[in-house]
Amino acid sequence: MRKSIVTGGAGFIGSHLVDKLLGNGHQVTVIDNLSTGRLLNLDHVNDKIKFIEADISEPGNWVSEFKEADYVYHMAALADIVPSIQNPEGYYKSNVNGTFNVLQAARLSDELKKLVYAASSSCYGIPDEYPTKETAEIRPQYPYALTKRMGEELVLHWGQVYKLPVISTRFFNVYGPRSRTSGTYGAVFGVFLAQKLANQPYTVVGDGTQTRDFTFVSDVADAIYSASHSDVTGKIFNVGSGKTISVNRIVELLGGDKVHIPKRPGEPDCTFADIEKIKSLIGWSPKVSIEDGIQELIRKIDYWREAPVWTPDKIKDATSDWFKYLGNAIN
Repeated sequence: MRKSIVTGGAGFIGSHLVDKLLGNGHQVTVIDNLSTGRLLNLDHVNDKIKFIEADISEPGNWVSEFKEADYVYHMAALADIVPSIQNPEGYYKSNVNGTFNVLQAARLSDELKKLVYAASSSCYGIPDEYPTKETAEIRPQYPYALTKRMGEELVLHWGQVYKLPVISTRFFNVYGPRSRTSGTYGAVFGVFLAQKLANQPYTVVGDGTQTRDFTFVSDVADAIYSASHSDVTGKIFNVGSGKTISVNRIVELLGGDKVHIPKRPGEPDCTFADIEKIKSLIGWSPKVSIEDGIQELIRKIDYWREAPVWTPDKIKDATSDWFKYLGNAIN
């Protein structure tokens, strides 16, 4: 049986990847420190996996798990913009040092067939063209984006020097069941669904005409799995829907009132993945439409019943450092 390790496997994307791996006959070990992941996300499979609570940014016994690993999926990271501005040291430790430790651990395996890294489309910052190709200039606007890019550079360099079979996947606006229940921007659907449950208006940034490439989480898990089982190594791939939708249209599909809050510096007016590379080299294409994806979220909306309900005043307070430090960002 193929042994797969998923760092951050109790998180949003990681837990869906665990489901995908189990469905394809993998023996799965999850390593997660539960800083943002939730054991609830693995309740339905806890008798089918090995779970290790550990922090990958610190050396530990977890490293021994990699000795016979066939596949390593490095999903663990700290996310969100504001906390990365407030705590750059923590983000560097988690996203850069943590990636270094995972790469060093992966070198212990003589069986390793692929290591897949969860990168972020935030590395593009505010790009010059849409849809955005993997060759676009790297312009991180805040520490989260920078640390994820630094992790990606480590992954590609370890592939080059130590001949690890690696792939980096840059995710665009992933959404779906089990998405984070906190965050004033990064988990936009988490914010909106909690507001919907509380009969509060949706807090729309700016005028709501900005568009995003929202990609359903099951499609992302499929992309990761397909990349790991391909013959391709040493490449970067965008993972997106290949389409865009405005935030105003998201509100229409969810149903309900909205209020507008100030536009935030350093954010693009559009995210839009060019996915021709992953289509041609890996043979992956997204399957879930935004309409079907949102209906699935509404069916499972109870997941967000205990999530914080963000109001304009709370968001203003929570994002004050965003405006303080990124107010002069180049757009």
